[in-house]
Amino acid sequence: MTVEDPYLWLEDVTGEAALEWVRARNAETLDVLTAGERFGQLRDSIREVLDAGGRIPYVVRRGPHLYNFWQDAEHPRGLWRRTTLEQYRTAEPDWELLLDVDALAEAEGENWVWKGAAVLRPGHRLALVQLSRGGADATVIREFDVDAHEFVEGGFTLSEAKNRVGWIDADRLYLGTDFGPGTLTSSGYPRLVKEWRRGTPIEEAIPVFEGKPDDVAVGAYHDPTEGFERDFVYRSLDFFRTEVFERTASGLVKLDLPDDVDVSTHREWLLVQPRTPWTVGGVDHPAGALLAIRYDAFVDGDRDFTALFTPDAHTSLDYHAWTRHHLLLGTLRDVKTELRVLTPGEDGWTEAALAGAPEFGSAQIVDTEPDLDDEYLVDSSSYLQPATLARGVVGGDVEVLKQAPSFFDPDGIEVNQYFATSEDGTKIPYFVVRPEDAGDGPTLLYGYGGFEVSLTPSYSGSISRSWVKRGGTYVVANIRGGGEYGPEWHAQAVKANRHKVYEDFAAVARDLVARGITTSERLGIQGGSNGGLLMGVMLTKYPELFGAIVCQVPLLDMKRYHLLLAGASWMAEWGDPDVPSDWEHIAQYSPYQNVRADREYPPILFVTSTRDDRVHPGHARKMAARMREQGHPRVEYYENIEGGHGAAADNEQLAFRTALAYEFLWSKLAR
Repeated sequence: MTVEDPYLWLEDVTGEAALEWVRARNAETLDVLTAGERFGQLRDSIREVLDAGGRIPYVVRRGPHLYNFWQDAEHPRGLWRRTTLEQYRTAEPDWELLLDVDALAEAEGENWVWKGAAVLRPGHRLALVQLSRGGADATVIREFDVDAHEFVEGGFTLSEAKNRVGWIDADRLYLGTDFGPGTLTSSGYPRLVKEWRRGTPIEEAIPVFEGKPDDVAVGAYHDPTEGFERDFVYRSLDFFRTEVFERTASGLVKLDLPDDVDVSTHREWLLVQPRTPWTVGGVDHPAGALLAIRYDAFVDGDRDFTALFTPDAHTSLDYHAWTRHHLLLGTLRDVKTELRVLTPGEDGWTEAALAGAPEFGSAQIVDTEPDLDDEYLVDSSSYLQPATLARGVVGGDVEVLKQAPSFFDPDGIEVNQYFATSEDGTKIPYFVVRPEDAGDGPTLLYGYGGFEVSLTPSYSGSISRSWVKRGGTYVVANIRGGGEYGPEWHAQAVKANRHKVYEDFAAVARDLVARGITTSERLGIQGGSNGGLLMGVMLTKYPELFGAIVCQVPLLDMKRYHLLLAGASWMAEWGDPDVPSDWEHIAQYSPYQNVRADREYPPILFVTSTRDDRVHPGHARKMAARMREQGHPRVEYYENIEGGHGAAADNEQLAFRTALAYEFLWSKLAR
């Protein structure tokens, strides 16, 4: 299937003709959605949640300090700050201000957005601060003296690019950046990694590794753990396959592992998580298992791995994190978190439960300090329970450090999990959050279904205030393509089997109607990025199932996605449109190629960002333009100038964008 494309000019991100079109569409949409009093009330209510002073200031521990990045109404761009554990335990900690991003942006006349900081271990005095213009993925990097609270004069600096940097020691970095023509991959990420020494021109940085043009990216990092110092180089062949090398004095040594395993090290241990079944040392291990072996023994040829976790039909490994002496596991059992602690010893590994996971909820180990001790920070929440941040020490007590405020009364709100049956018979779980007396009222179904991303239950004051407490039902679908049941849950729905993602989501929509939870006319859906593609497919293939759609920062023109920005890095997920056999299945669902003038579609709102340098705004622009040309009457469009892939650079923009989506949905579904 081929359709001529008269809208290629809308791919010119900052071209005047394209921006004139954007401004006209924005004005039309804002006239429709923001004129009423209800929109302002909704926006202000969401902003109150985002700026609430009682929010948990989440921290990471680096040596004796706890670091936090904080945004509120007075500091929309944010404050980077730190404190001590003793102070953090108090209701109003005494924060040491490191960097005021608002003040920096004003002083320099830039629209800086914070993108993080890499702090040098050990010592934690020097940091590489990453700043983005308008929220784009591309960043400017500057060296910062944490103790002095100032940028290092004459220190390491990098111009705006999709930079990848990491400390080796106080005078050396691993560096990946745009070194000039031919130094980026087709995905727009660094193809070269170099070692850069302080005081030398970047042009004299020492080459370490060079990838191929069609790789996704390359990079390197240094592990400074005392007694276990190692350097590694990685080459990402595609989004899910990576080659890993140890950089030794005699050169690069490739680790003898399949390229589709996740690899990590901690002190003497090597951990491997295969994405597909793997037979090693005469033992068969399923996809999603977690295997351990002593690193030096592995290098010497030993392949006697210990299976630390083996998945089953209901349970998968969500994540793992080390303390000094223990390995913490977060598993998902039918999408609900369970925590375990594993401890290596002379007689092997022992296992025990770790408290902290709520019913119908999730718990995340948000930080450990494996260089020093067995402390961990765990953040737990559910759809009805605000977040609780607790501090524990393995084998010791757990103390609650912070409790997030409640933004709605949970009385009368119920949470249930159901399972829909997809076309091939697979059971698809989904969560339903709703007032007990909601009836078949307005319902919002959210989904993603890609890149092995799991959608776990969590508290959202914005959703609950703006939707559930107004009488709406909120639904989250755990469709294939995600990681809720491990790598195979994802692998079942890539490339030629991508249709299963869309069949799963449609099955959940039908199941909601069959259970009497809602009707098709009152069922709205929302998704962004890969979830925006999901929305586009629902629009074009299953329009009769929905009453309204919000499609955010989407991929929609799947004939050209691999040519736009970072698109080439995702071909392992969907396939290569230039390969006829791949295009044959992509063409069946690509929204831009499948939208038709002679078919009726539900109202749709497209939301994107001019500064999104990951998913090109041309996808949303062209789809909206084509639908308008075809005469579809209910097409709204909003493009934020700032915001990057999140389509919002600060809380004010996020509240506005969120209110826009909910106002659109409520106006279409609550009639």
